[in-house]
Amino acid sequence: MSRSNNRVNVGIYIYDQAEVLDFSGPFELFSTASRVCKNDNPFDAFLISETGNAVIARAGFMVSPSYGFNSHPEIDVLIVAGGVHTDEMEKLQVLDWISQESQKASLVASVCTGAFLLAKAKVLEEHKVTTHWEDIADLFPQLNVVEDVRWVDEGNIITSGGISAGIDMSLHLVSKLHSNGLAEKTARQMDFAWTKNS
Repeated sequence: MSRSNNRVNVGIYIYDQAEVLDFSGPFELFSTASRVCKNDNPFDAFLISETGNAVIARAGFMVSPSYGFNSHPEIDVLIVAGGVHTDEMEKLQVLDWISQESQKASLVASVCTGAFLLAKAKVLEEHKVTTHWEDIADLFPQLNVVEDVRWVDEGNIITSGGISAGIDMSLHLVSKLHSNGLAEKTARQMDFAWTKNS
């Protein structure tokens, strides 16, 4: 599918046993940013699974993504959710898709253990990254893993810590892609205390 407007397309990859807030937090954030932005609709956020069929996320939360690998619009910002990611790391078609879309997207981001999928797809190689505090010791040894931060910005690749940190990172992305003013307004609308990295 091709682009139908000038909005930034935010494609969020989900899979069985994905962490619910890892994808629903960024989805809500970008949707809210568009809603509160006067005279503009800067973001179009959508969920993508491998097949486009329903996904059963953590705790049995069933989600119907908008697209599959073969049907989604052009992606400007790719976000890979975390969760129970081990099965996904063994799927060559998933890793190939992440690799290909990462080369086409302007920005690539991960929430929580989504960083493991980016690393396995060789999107992350010698970057500074972060992930959930509980998984830092297991992240690929060639990566420069940063602890005690909500996200790490390496220019066109941004990784966040665990679960709720994806909302902080997404606010950072709104600031980066649009304006700090819209990020602040979005955080206020969501009644969310935005934690900014120093």
